[in-house]
Amino acid sequence: MRIANLDGRLALITPEGAIDVHRASDGRFGPDPMSAFDDWDALLEWSASTPAPAEPFDPARLGPPVPRPRQIFAIGLNYVRHAAESGLPVPTVPLVFTKFASSIAGPIGEVALPSSSVDWEVELVAVIGREAREVAEADAWAHVAGLTAGQDFSDRLLQNAGSPPQFSLGKSYPGFAPIGPHLVSVDEFADPDDIGVATTVDSEVRQDSRTSDLVFSVPQLVAYLSRIVTLFPGDLIFTGTPEGVGLGHTPPLYLSDGQVVETSIEGIGTLRHVMRGQR
Repeated sequence: MRIANLDGRLALITPEGAIDVHRASDGRFGPDPMSAFDDWDALLEWSASTPAPAEPFDPARLGPPVPRPRQIFAIGLNYVRHAAESGLPVPTVPLVFTKFASSIAGPIGEVALPSSSVDWEVELVAVIGREAREVAEADAWAHVAGLTAGQDFSDRLLQNAGSPPQFSLGKSYPGFAPIGPHLVSVDEFADPDDIGVATTVDSEVRQDSRTSDLVFSVPQLVAYLSRIVTLFPGDLIFTGTPEGVGLGHTPPLYLSDGQVVETSIEGIGTLRHVMRGQR
């Protein structure tokens, strides 16, 4: 199943176009994209035999597939080569920080640059589908509704200000957590532990890796987090970024006005954002 936020309404995406879930289900499922998580299993079953015809749509109408997550977790240094380019050791436990919900944005748009030190970070984002508390790693995928693409824009100066640094604010300006274009259920992937991820800036490839290189896999992250906190349906886990970020260059290479960042994840789709000058 592939769902999206189309004009603020829950939509099922097919090769032919989009189906408004609320209308096609005669009100069984709500119109709000967040209502997808009220009964994920029922929605998954219903989607397999949808009677309604799909209609073509303009991708510019898509919003974030999970517009109001209750919790957003993010994982630092979760690819071996990204740890190396950062000059830091590979973590022995997940390094967890948060992105605030006001930073959520859709798959196409503009991002206002708050400074001259904004970096890019492609991330596979896992979306929780069933409440998870003390979940075993072997059972973790059963608690994941699906996967989407995410970009963890980061103001490096603010991120690393202070001692010790506090990551969350530097990664939470408006538009710094775009996700989409679709939320794709786990069963759509041949191997959900091995998915290609990439970033281009002005069509130049800056990141190109696979999630099989994660230090901590999605199941490991769900198991680890759920031992400490309760994960709720619709929660997001930004799983980390591979090597190739601007901070890894000498001197660092950051985003500027007019540049176009495209974030692509195999089997999900591409985000496209135009950078706009400092406010």
